[in-house]
Amino acid sequence: MRTCCIYAVRMTLAVKQPPAADRVYAHVKQGVLERRYEGGTLLTEGELAEAVGVSRTPVREALLRLEAEGLIRLYPKKGALVLPVSAQEIADVVETRLLVEEHAARKAVPAPAGLIERLEELLARQKKQAAAGDLAGAAVTDRCFHAEIVRSGGNEILSRLYDQLRDRQLRMGVAVMHSHPDRIAKTLAEHEEILDALRSGDAETAVGLVHRHIGWFSHLARGEVR
Repeated sequence: MRTCCIYAVRMTLAVKQPPAADRVYAHVKQGVLERRYEGGTLLTEGELAEAVGVSRTPVREALLRLEAEGLIRLYPKKGALVLPVSAQEIADVVETRLLVEEHAARKAVPAPAGLIERLEELLARQKKQAAAGDLAGAAVTDRCFHAEIVRSGGNEILSRLYDQLRDRQLRMGVAVMHSHPDRIAKTLAEHEEILDALRSGDAETAVGLVHRHIGWFSHLARGEVR
């Protein structure tokens, strides 16, 4: 009976383990977003297979998915090139963010207590991450802060559209924080201002602060992300 129980546990763990292609996909994607694999890096199937502990077949499958998402470009018999963030991509993301987030900030007023509490929690978390030097974590929390405001409007289509920018925003955010460490303090201060405007019910001030915040990001990121 005991042997059967041990076998059942092992089988359960085996079933729960993600497929090999998914593990490779997550490994490479996280590396790209956190800039461990920077733009211009050439990744080979053999290196990735060894790093994740899988065969080359799931590596190829994972790389095809990442190429479809625009993070890498495959070159037969050579490997996968991590694509740098282009100035055009930055401009496109910023333009889309302005359209969505200015609308969301206006619609968020009057802000429900739940939204204010959630934003306060995220801001406190981002401050701790910044103090600890966790730039990748701070970038994730930064995105969550803005996404929370967008979701508060209750428009699921708009929220899904915004979520599609997630990976690009994370990648750009980490890059900017590395290139401009002083920007972290400014980001925290601007988040505090946006939160205060929402808390006080001042929609137009909140919209203006969001516009300045995102526009400043564009100014810093353009030409700096490599």
